[in-house]
Amino acid sequence: MPVEARAATDPDERHDVQRFLQPQSAGAEGHRARFLITGGAGFLGINLTRYLLARGQQVTSLDLAPFAYPERDRITECTGDIRNREDLRAALVGVDIVIHCAAALPLYSREDIYTTDIDGTRRVMEEARRAGCSRAVHISSTAVYGIPDRHPLREDDPLVGIGPYGEAKIEAEHIARAARADDFIVPILRPKTFIGEERLGVFALLYEWAADGHGFPILGSGRNRYQYLAVEDLCDAIWLCCTLPRERAEATFNIGAREFGTVREDFQALLDHAGYDKRVRSLPIQPAIWALRALDRLKLSPLYPWVYETVAKDSYVSIARAEERLGFAPRHSNQAALIRNYDWYVANRATFEGAAGISHRQPWKQGALALAKRFF
Repeated sequence: MPVEARAATDPDERHDVQRFLQPQSAGAEGHRARFLITGGAGFLGINLTRYLLARGQQVTSLDLAPFAYPERDRITECTGDIRNREDLRAALVGVDIVIHCAAALPLYSREDIYTTDIDGTRRVMEEARRAGCSRAVHISSTAVYGIPDRHPLREDDPLVGIGPYGEAKIEAEHIARAARADDFIVPILRPKTFIGEERLGVFALLYEWAADGHGFPILGSGRNRYQYLAVEDLCDAIWLCCTLPRERAEATFNIGAREFGTVREDFQALLDHAGYDKRVRSLPIQPAIWALRALDRLKLSPLYPWVYETVAKDSYVSIARAEERLGFAPRHSNQAALIRNYDWYVANRATFEGAAGISHRQPWKQGALALAKRFF
């Protein structure tokens, strides 16, 4: 089915992006590019849309889901599938830069993950080049590192995908790198788990418990260091990859918070902020993981292997390359990002009460974990 577009775009409206899209001047009158955000109706998509609109840029969103946000009338909305070339071609009319965020997340079926994250990425890159776009920023994931035994992780460390999602993300990176050409720049970003306004998913479980006056269970001592990322800081990194010259932007970059502590410290700060005098409580690692593996196999838990196999281990990346080449300077610590996301959750809870899904913009079904809430 052909894509449905809500706003017309002049197909002859092209820009020399390298000439005018500089961080200090973008957004000035007459200095605008058109950005296509794949997965534009998702959590990262809406935050990127707001970020770009605030800088005077034009935005097209391509997503299977409707763009149900107040900014809808300020963008070109396309409803379609990145696996469908006709949908991509319609959405790419007049586009200068693609930001490829669309992906099937770990709770999707194996088939959807492979066809979306691998085949879809291949078609995005091919059609973006065909349409004459100057660059495409590919959003990957630190899940490509699997469950490593050393930290901090650096961009040249081995890639070991865990499960269909990790495997597909590695293959998608290969496709993105192979798409690079003289007239087509492809930066690749590997963000840590990013949080901020509109983020729900597994975090909704924790926020609900905190808002209802419950504590948090953690595996082991909780003294392992675990890095997150504020979505605003990720948007900064993407903008730099869109605006800087090829010699600085075209590489693979880890993106994460500069300031982060242990799981115990960061989640206790959130519980302290919630104000019920609750504490994080340790669970024995191995029995808890065995239980989560069993619940996962029975589809009674929203937690997938990469989450429960890594949560009791150190998990952080070096952002030195992004700092040195991009000038990336994250502004938010783990604790600040978690607390800001929690406050947004509390303020908006009534709008998604009782809803459930498998994307980051929906609370995940708690399954058997809901029964554990009474013990914390």
